Amino acid sequence: MSDQQKYNFGMIGLGTMGRNLLLNIGDHGFAGAGYDKDASKGVLLEEEGKDIKVKGFSDVKEFIASLTTPRAVMMLVPAGKIVDSVIEELLPLLDRGDILIDGGNSHFVDTNRRVDYLESQGFHFFGMGISGGEEGARRGPSIMPGGDKEAYNVMKPILEAIAAKVDGSPCVTYIGRGSAGHFVKMVHNGIEYGLMQLISETYEILKTGLKLDDDSIQQLFEKWNNGRLQSFLIDITKDIFKYKAPGTDHLLLDDIKDEARAKGTGKWTSQAAMDLQSPIPTIDTAVAMRDLSKYKALREKAATLYSETETSKLDVDQEAFLAELEEAFYFAMIITYAQGMQMLSNASVEYNYGLNLSEIAKIWRGGCIIRSSFLNDIYNAYVKDNGLAHLLLDDNVAKIVNETTSGVRSVISTAISNGIAVPAFAASLSYFDAFRSKRMLSNLIQAQRDFFGAHTYELIGKEGVFHTQWVPKI
Repeated sequence: MSDQQKYNFGMIGLGTMGRNLLLNIGDHGFAGAGYDKDASKGVLLEEEGKDIKVKGFSDVKEFIASLTTPRAVMMLVPAGKIVDSVIEELLPLLDRGDILIDGGNSHFVDTNRRVDYLESQGFHFFGMGISGGEEGARRGPSIMPGGDKEAYNVMKPILEAIAAKVDGSPCVTYIGRGSAGHFVKMVHNGIEYGLMQLISETYEILKTGLKLDDDSIQQLFEKWNNGRLQSFLIDITKDIFKYKAPGTDHLLLDDIKDEARAKGTGKWTSQAAMDLQSPIPTIDTAVAMRDLSKYKALREKAATLYSETETSKLDVDQEAFLAELEEAFYFAMIITYAQGMQMLSNASVEYNYGLNLSEIAKIWRGGCIIRSSFLNDIYNAYVKDNGLAHLLLDDNVAKIVNETTSGVRSVISTAISNGIAVPAFAASLSYFDAFRSKRMLSNLIQAQRDFFGAHTYELIGKEGVFHTQWVPKI
């Protein structure tokens, strides 16, 4: 096979994401080869890419032989042991100096291990988060590569070509050392969990509390998406409230079971945040609520034990309350982003990633699931002060939060007093109230710890640690 017949990029895994990314690459003038054990997926790739230079393979040796050297191969396969299996299958077929990219949602801990292993074998490797779903992969995702910078620089022209663009700037940048790319994608997904839970709680308030019909809810989300709440998730929500399955006269949404599934990235975010001592209660709550939703049978039984009269329509001025609800969502959205950005800041120090938070906010403005107009405010905050200790300490962000706090307090108190669960809204407000406390009452916790376990405590204005015998020994 001559060089003219070869392909300068290889994709392993031709599911929806892998196929669409390869088609995206082909659209931008790069020749791409795809491999999948299921030959029909390679056929589908070639059918959809008949006008561009892409080719499907079901034989891994032929696939590797089709690539120009040094080879660049991306894996888009399920996270976990499958990634390791693919790597072991590939290594005997590759040469030292070839580039391997893990484009899946791998746990950053696994990526660290693979970075060390593949470097010791003489291969270039980087983990790369990709966000945008099926449409993003095809038309332009947000891309978060981290690890081997030399390998990234080789791939940079392709990645910049296929990434989403905002104001002409590609939504991809070198994230940082080691597993930085996958860590940032994990936190991105944690923020996504938080925002989705907030939208769900908003839906509950609108449907159960205000008794709005589906058309009215759809119109409200459409209105919000044309304002400061503009975001991908609000945008798709307004469309969900329009969709009726063919031959039906009601929303498909009303037929969907109320059990939310997850692939684990939200859980990983919460676990990593605990390790970093970086509080993210809105995200933690979102993970917990997905888990609680799975206990459908238990919830149905509990409903018979703790049933109350059906929630009556909220006794509020509807127009004024909807304005407060918009404020409440904006407030909680900001808090969710702030928790995620603080976690990234802490991780950058702890794991020596060298993250640039303004660049991360910049590439999240387009292509990705958590893109929103507010990300421009986040980007500007970190551009103005690249050492910003916390997003909530930015003057512009503080102004918005101060303007929306009364709305979130009103919405939460009204919902709770009427038996409507709003755990993510409540977690966001409690985080904020604790964060702005000059003096938290954690001194009592320290006294308790010393009382029962002699764990000691520190005193205000006095050096050292102290222990007290709180009651006389018997």
